[in-house]
Amino acid sequence: MGFPTIYRVRQRFEQQPAVPDLRGAVFAELERIRLPSRIRPGMAIAVGVGSRGVANLAVVTRAVLDRLKGWGAAPFLVPAMGSHGGATAEGQVRVLGTYGVTEEAMGAPIRSSMEVVELGTMPWGLPVLVDRIAASADGIVLINRVKPHTNFTGEVESGLLKMLVVGLGNHRGAQLAHRAAVDISFNRMIPEIARFSLSRLPVLCGVGLVENARSETAAVRAIPPEALEAEEKALLRQARALAARIPFEFLHLLIVDEIGKDIAGTGMDPKVIGRMYLYPEEEPKSPRYMRILIRDLTVRTHGNAVGMGFADFATRRLADKVDFKATYTNSLTSSSPVRSRLPIILDTDREALEVALSTIGLTPPERARVVRIRNTLALETFLASEALVGEVRANPALEILGAPWTFTFDGTGSLLE
Repeated sequence: MGFPTIYRVRQRFEQQPAVPDLRGAVFAELERIRLPSRIRPGMAIAVGVGSRGVANLAVVTRAVLDRLKGWGAAPFLVPAMGSHGGATAEGQVRVLGTYGVTEEAMGAPIRSSMEVVELGTMPWGLPVLVDRIAASADGIVLINRVKPHTNFTGEVESGLLKMLVVGLGNHRGAQLAHRAAVDISFNRMIPEIARFSLSRLPVLCGVGLVENARSETAAVRAIPPEALEAEEKALLRQARALAARIPFEFLHLLIVDEIGKDIAGTGMDPKVIGRMYLYPEEEPKSPRYMRILIRDLTVRTHGNAVGMGFADFATRRLADKVDFKATYTNSLTSSSPVRSRLPIILDTDREALEVALSTIGLTPPERARVVRIRNTLALETFLASEALVGEVRANPALEILGAPWTFTFDGTGSLLE
């Protein structure tokens, strides 16, 4: 089988803000909301940190801890990641370590537990569960990125409120929240439970982070509890405006080099690939990608292959790395079993490409509309086939880099750059 001619393309992300001094920005934001006035000497403060691939997470977390200690508090870290890390206390500590958030690097202890306490019950019947250690602290600070969520669209999506509702709920709380979303919807559930929890927990503030299309920290915002919902909505609007997308409406084949929990909660972003696969959410009408091939898992996902079910084809390389227990625990907790089904597995990249391109109808492989990306976060540069060159040249935000070539493989059938 022949393969299409390939071009390297760059998207010009104009006006992409970035915070030059993150540590200084964190200090200034905590002072701006007068956090010192809420701190007492010796106060035990739980700092909730999640498990996504948040840019500069260790820098921001260390800055928060240092400032709290400087004001006389006794802060400690609490994993706020629902069922991630195999839904074990030890696994969640290991996940934090992959982001540089360790006791040694942070200068503070990590207290990890799957135990929860019940704060009460929502009017529509859901028990509200929260991490036992965090609930017993004198204060709580949440650190998280605010971004479009991979499961739904609303005024509040992925961010501080969701961390409060799902992340701090540990395995049991996350499981119940996702089950409730089937009937109640995320749009209603997250704000309502967050308001309920904020009225019963000693939350001091949240530190919201926004990233630009290059996955750089574009904004840092400290938010007092009474303003969390309103200010998170504003941060989400900023995040949406900065988000990157693949600049083509239709593709015969999208090749994704890696998926993982550090890329997106669903391994790869449904809003980038145009597939949702989550009842009762509707499937996106745009973009439309006929076939998706995934090639590998990231190291930081620790075998969690949630999201592989979005793909039609995958390589043996990926399949051999799947930790099915971690994957299925996460997927069942979020009530999204389809997303963790195994795609068709092919032994090599060459075979996977040939099979995928044989299923796109009458279009010859050489004329197929094909894009290859590293992952759904890294979209500034990508590979595009000859059939897309006209659209690339007509788009002032795109430029071709270098000379064209075709897909080539080593002796084992693995793609070469």
